[in-house]
Amino acid sequence: MTTPSTGPGPADPVPGGARMGVGALLRQWRERRRVSQLELALRADSSARHISFVETGRATPSRAMVLRLAEHLDVPVRDRNALLIAAGYAPAYPETPLHDPAMTAVRAGLEQLLTAYEPNPALVLDGHYDVALTNRAALVLLTGVSADLLRPPLNAMRLTLHPRGLAPRIVNLAQWRSHLLERMQRNMILRGSSQLRALHDEVSAYPVPDRPGAEDPGADTGVGSVNPAAPADGAPPALALPMRIVVEGHLLTLISTLTTFNTPMDVTVSELAVETFLPADPETAKALVALTEAR
Repeated sequence: MTTPSTGPGPADPVPGGARMGVGALLRQWRERRRVSQLELALRADSSARHISFVETGRATPSRAMVLRLAEHLDVPVRDRNALLIAAGYAPAYPETPLHDPAMTAVRAGLEQLLTAYEPNPALVLDGHYDVALTNRAALVLLTGVSADLLRPPLNAMRLTLHPRGLAPRIVNLAQWRSHLLERMQRNMILRGSSQLRALHDEVSAYPVPDRPGAEDPGADTGVGSVNPAAPADGAPPALALPMRIVVEGHLLTLISTLTTFNTPMDVTVSELAVETFLPADPETAKALVALTEAR
């Protein structure tokens, strides 16, 4: 099991959030969710008048009210702590590093899950797409990646979209790049993280490399002519956008899935996601077995 080192957790959802009152923060989360004061009041068993007083600082919400409003606004766990601190209360959720002894059961469960997915690539990502854990099969995809991108903390978005990363070997790069950037934008809206925004701005500015498979699909890939958008001959229509990547002469067609923890009570756990790449055709499944066994 590979354990890349990860960096710090996500930043405040609102720039300067620690200097803002709880009312202003709650208003920003409510507006981000496009919920009216009346609708929030009905959800939280309160009144629009009280919500207005809280947002303008004329009323101080109780600890229970802060948590109730945060729940109904789907505020991320990390940012619920920020709301409590802004209201003058202690944080409700601990933030335990994944390598801490208290996280032994969580870590062991993740490692067991990653191993069970082999020979399919799988990795554990934190809230900034930094790689916390991988299985052996995931390392297969990193063949040919520049050494400077493999220094910890590894970041999945940088590894994928950098011109010295996976990008030159992704046959449908335009589609996959668009998917990843849209995925980051959704998380930026959901969480409002300035650190995520900085990462998005960085990777979206990467030059798109010239790829075998664009003007000359068969050049240097060893897999012959490839239409980036088309399924293999005789294959059924794709039900999800695959990533089509060339690895050691094999064209792998992979479908990505994400798994998260339900009702997390720790900041670290709330931000972890297991991303798994499943074979979209029998040829990919066979190639994954051969590539993983060869490592």
